[in-house]
Amino acid sequence: MTPHVSSRYPIADPAFRSECKTAFDEAGALVLHGFLTPEAVEAVRRDGENKIADAYFCASSHNVYLTPKDTGLPDDHPFNRQVISSKGLIADDQIDAASPLKEVYNDADFRSFVSHVVGEGAIHPYADALSAVNLHFAKAGQELGWHFDNSSFATTILIQKPQAGGRFEYVRDLRDSASGDMNFDGVGSVLDGTTRPDMLEAGPGTLMLFRGRDSLHRVTPTEGETTRMLAVLAYNSQPGISLSESAMRTFYGRTA
Repeated sequence: MTPHVSSRYPIADPAFRSECKTAFDEAGALVLHGFLTPEAVEAVRRDGENKIADAYFCASSHNVYLTPKDTGLPDDHPFNRQVISSKGLIADDQIDAASPLKEVYNDADFRSFVSHVVGEGAIHPYADALSAVNLHFAKAGQELGWHFDNSSFATTILIQKPQAGGRFEYVRDLRDSASGDMNFDGVGSVLDGTTRPDMLEAGPGTLMLFRGRDSLHRVTPTEGETTRMLAVLAYNSQPGISLSESAMRTFYGRTA
């Protein structure tokens, strides 16, 4: 097991894995505080500070389903209502091979732990040079708008917490993507502020596994001068998968 993972979490132990899987299945999320050691967190934070000037920053408007608007529906329909996402990031090829993030990402015990908890037979690294390990930055006023994920699960580690804001909020199982039920009324209630979301607390070093395909979620705007930093570790259920060139241009402003 990589030394960058706290000894509090025996990720290779079958009993611990079973306990984490039960928690994940019950809540749709697993939060392990202090998963990354303080030394590893600080190393990644310093690297992020040094490279934030090279990050690709962009802002976009989108609906919660991350799909084009339906011209057959009015603009105020929940399917067409737009939210804003704004952030910066550095891609995998900008992160040193010796980074604790790369070591954790490639660690066989960690990968096996994640695949067991989320119920995947196996998970594989992305084959392109940009997608596998990213470090996201959210400066004051930047946010991640309400959305459902296209992927079955997300793996993140918080590196730096802002002074205020930057809260991870979600409404669990708001739609049923498998059956095609998009639950427009439920989505509209969240966008109107009528439905009160749940919140997951995280500090530096917190590992979060989250099932976001059917759970609507967002990160509220960062407040204060401290930039929120979040590591995103992306895996795929199939080997040899690369992000498309169009997706690379959207997310990174370039191709590999």
